[in-house]
Amino acid sequence: MTGGFDNKKINNGEATVIINDDEVSKLLKKYKKIKKYMKSPLYTVKIMDGTEEIVNSLLKETEENPID
Repeated sequence: MTGGFDNKKINNGEATVIINDDEVSKLLKKYKKIKKYMKSPLYTVKIMDGTEEIVNSLLKETEENPID
């Protein structure tokens, strides 16, 4: 089952959240790659040149769609 709320398992008025472990591991792998890239000298050079797009696009996306 993919992530989401399972309406069948309601305990004391609280819904149970089911998270797909495969999706979480894919997300963590992507996060670790981005963090490693941000620590690299290539990232620093691209920031100075103004040609860095990977992290900037992610930051713009989160500014447009904040999680509340």
